[in-house]
Amino acid sequence: MTSAMYDLMDYDEVLEKYDPVMGLEVHVELATETKMFSASSAHFGAAANENVDPVSLGLPGALPVVNAKGVEWAIKIGLALNCDIAEFSRFARKNYFYPDQPKNYQISQYDEPIASNGYLDVVLPDGTKWQVDIERAHMEEDTGKLTHIGGATGRISGATSSLVDCNRAGIPLIEIVTKPIEGARERAPEVARAYVGALRDLVKSLGVSDARMDQGSMRVDANVSLRPRGTEEYGTRTETKNINSLKSVEQAVRYEMQRQAACLERGEAIVQETRHYQESDGSTSKGRPKETAEDYRYFNDPDLPPVIAPPEWVEEIRASLPELPWVRRARIQQEWKLSDAEMRDLMNAGALELIIATTEQGATADEARAWWVSYLAGQANQQGVELEELAITPSQVARIIHLVKEGRLTTKLARQAVDGVLAGEGDVDEVVKARGLEVVRDDSAIEAAVDEALAANPDIVEKYRAGNKKVTGAIVGAVMKATKGKADPRTVNQLIAKKLA
Repeated sequence: MTSAMYDLMDYDEVLEKYDPVMGLEVHVELATETKMFSASSAHFGAAANENVDPVSLGLPGALPVVNAKGVEWAIKIGLALNCDIAEFSRFARKNYFYPDQPKNYQISQYDEPIASNGYLDVVLPDGTKWQVDIERAHMEEDTGKLTHIGGATGRISGATSSLVDCNRAGIPLIEIVTKPIEGARERAPEVARAYVGALRDLVKSLGVSDARMDQGSMRVDANVSLRPRGTEEYGTRTETKNINSLKSVEQAVRYEMQRQAACLERGEAIVQETRHYQESDGSTSKGRPKETAEDYRYFNDPDLPPVIAPPEWVEEIRASLPELPWVRRARIQQEWKLSDAEMRDLMNAGALELIIATTEQGATADEARAWWVSYLAGQANQQGVELEELAITPSQVARIIHLVKEGRLTTKLARQAVDGVLAGEGDVDEVVKARGLEVVRDDSAIEAAVDEALAANPDIVEKYRAGNKKVTGAIVGAVMKATKGKADPRTVNQLIAKKLA
């Protein structure tokens, strides 16, 4: 019934006895120039505690001022999620103590969010469509960041001290909360992953966030509970916090289903708590007891006026929405003449958006597709990462393609250049120069290598002159070996044909 290592119930047995219910909370950092309530820079990557000010440090007397662009982008997200936009909404104080929250409260929205009652249609790997209903999308500020020192894993467990970085404190944040997701059954982990992936594509297309899960600008909290099959009452939920990849979202939901089922079979009560996801093995570990809304003692923030979003402004924002991902995909599928199965394969591989971005940098769809779904997909598989997590950008792939088309790189040399970029050796041109990869264009050097290869293979020369024109491949191979793959193949073939004639 259970796994000895983690005490998990077999997944099929879970589904025989229980129905999962999910709720997903996705936090999206907005890419505004400044923070949500102050003028400090909101840019990622600054030295610790460089992007701070009296408001984000919670100093006495410092008053917040709302970032208008943050409000506009919140409305934009709400509209793209088919939400109702509130003409009147408020900010509230969410009170709790945590070392990376200098004020001891977070400015958020509680019972009057800016967007509510929406939905997002997602597509599962087999093409099945699933509608995820959205409860609300509300504005808030992010907290700071703790770095734990002294432990083996970098987490708080085992650490001897912690350092506080307040650069992130006050970054504009949109929290998107789903309604309970029921009926997904065995596909619950799959639905969770597809939803987060679709949401990430959406906010990126809107231009409001880079949605870099690896950098924390998009984070997922997954609420999971089980109820006995045939019953209606929800079970006690757990909340796995700050999940930062699509694969991890899927694994965390599946793990919690199996763990909770094993607990219930032993007669144990599920504790309403937060849990931490462990990247190393896909498990979750105990965090802290989960608060209820009452524990946060919400009240309207007295320092901030209500947010007013007149209908005419909302309609202006609606008119400014770009082509949304599902509309663009339908157009791309038609333009590229892809079958439903081909389109689905590109999406499941995580390659579609990368290919589109590469074509936007000047490559053709066929060229971009050839690189992303073959060589680069193989590299991602070897590294055990998602395709988009590879350390190479669409613009760099487009540059590789351009160099091959110009004849400055052969396909073999281009792969070596890609390897260098993936290894962190620099941008494409830097790698090509440092590794000496560019195709040899000195005809005299190539001609010398051709002469040497012909002299070393008189039998091939004889066969060619006897009428077997296919034997020159061995000569080409010898020349490429002598030039370390850097000779221009077209020039090599032309010289061989000329000399054998």
